[in-house]
Amino acid sequence: MEITYASPSSTDFADGSSMPTSTRPVRIIPLQHPSTTSSSSSASSSTWAALSRWKSKVQSMTWVEWLEVFLPCTRWIRTYKWREYLQVDLMAGITVGVMLVPQSMSYAKLAGLEPIYGLYSGFVPLFVYAIFGSSRQLAVGPVALVSLLVSNVLSGIVDSSDELYTELAILLAFMVGVMECLLGLFRLGWIIRFISHSVISGFTTASAIVIALSQAKYFLGYNVARSSKIVPLIKSIISGADGFSWPPFVMGSVILAILLIMKHLGKTRKYLRFLRAAGPLTAVLSGTIFVKIFNPSSISLVGDIPQGLPSFSIPRAFGYATSLIPTALLITGVAILESVGIAKALAAKNGYELDSNQELFGLGVANIFGSFFSAYPTTGSFSRSAVNHESGAKSGLSGLVMGVLMGCALLFMTPLFEYIPQCALAAIVISAVIGLVDYEEAIFLWGVDKKDFLLWTITSTTTLFLGIEIGVLVGVGVSLAFVIHESANPHIGYGNMKLRLIGLPVVDQKLKEFILLS
Repeated sequence: MEITYASPSSTDFADGSSMPTSTRPVRIIPLQHPSTTSSSSSASSSTWAALSRWKSKVQSMTWVEWLEVFLPCTRWIRTYKWREYLQVDLMAGITVGVMLVPQSMSYAKLAGLEPIYGLYSGFVPLFVYAIFGSSRQLAVGPVALVSLLVSNVLSGIVDSSDELYTELAILLAFMVGVMECLLGLFRLGWIIRFISHSVISGFTTASAIVIALSQAKYFLGYNVARSSKIVPLIKSIISGADGFSWPPFVMGSVILAILLIMKHLGKTRKYLRFLRAAGPLTAVLSGTIFVKIFNPSSISLVGDIPQGLPSFSIPRAFGYATSLIPTALLITGVAILESVGIAKALAAKNGYELDSNQELFGLGVANIFGSFFSAYPTTGSFSRSAVNHESGAKSGLSGLVMGVLMGCALLFMTPLFEYIPQCALAAIVISAVIGLVDYEEAIFLWGVDKKDFLLWTITSTTTLFLGIEIGVLVGVGVSLAFVIHESANPHIGYGNMKLRLIGLPVVDQKLKEFILLS
């Protein structure tokens, strides 16, 4: 459509004459919204373009690149500098392996399992992850948070003394592995990005408090109710106070103090860095020597542990798989948040790239193979990965060394574990989870963003008082509600001016687009 446009800028001269008005045709193009057909065709064309790029990339890949996709360990094997890396990898593997053996037994007790299953979980998954995992410093094995989740769900299905309890824990490892593999293969690791860091911090803080209280029974000398809620735990601790015993309390407190001092010295003084890794072993050795010398009857011991490597077996009890799906999803989420997060940080510090989806696949394969050798769910450990990095680990070889050390413990050292005090293992768990109590994050959020502080408070409070599953669901739900609210009501600041886009009328659509693109 064309119209004639008369310029309004005619000017009168001094003599009274005026400049002739100029006319020029102007073409007006009406603003049209894209039709459904055009949008769908553009979407389909972009999809075909992405597929064609992916196809050309696949066709151009060499056999070496294909090998790196299926076996990420070949990336560091091809570039391994034996003279520079071998010694530090061996030392890092031995250091973390010494830390892993007592920790794995402690976390198995937290999960409601016999200590031997913690040792099994720290054996086969380490070898499998070293082959299929893409991180060169991540230390895989049993962790406190996953152990608490396993205990929480399985104790509601069957008693921990029942053989079915162990079978369900092994089945849970298989299910978690399958979910992690599927997420990795379909490249769906990005889903977890919608969960705010405040939710993660609040959840881990509350979980750490519950874990520490659940270990109180080994210090106090009497049974405490198994629960993931703080109120039943405190009630049980108070009601059973008549059965308090001094020897395990004194021994546990002394060992815990030693662990915390060694951890603090290892973090603050570089020349004492080895103390951080040696803490769990020191706790176990000191407790065992005391028991062997004085033989106190009031201190409970680990007891007999089977000797030898785990045998191959297929997970059973698939009839309970449906009831385990929510927990398997939750553990998978923890794996994405914890393991992939720390693996990316370590990769950045050591100068190599890491694919989060490949990392998920590696963790999944490790859990699947581990379930065939009596392991319960495993993932990457914050503390052991940090020690592995600080010890100078350069490749997955350090993980293989940890696995070899665990195999030696299973073959030759299990008779010695019989005399380990239960309070020593409880002290190891408590010292490990104290670092998860992230009160500094709450203080920081209070000063920076009250909305994130509210989210942290809601998540931690609901997790403490209503349980882990409800706490996670409430935290994630509120986090998504905040995201949706902020998306519907975005604020853009220009200096001291803030514009609320939701109030602009429909006719100002172009102004909206300008503001959003500016």
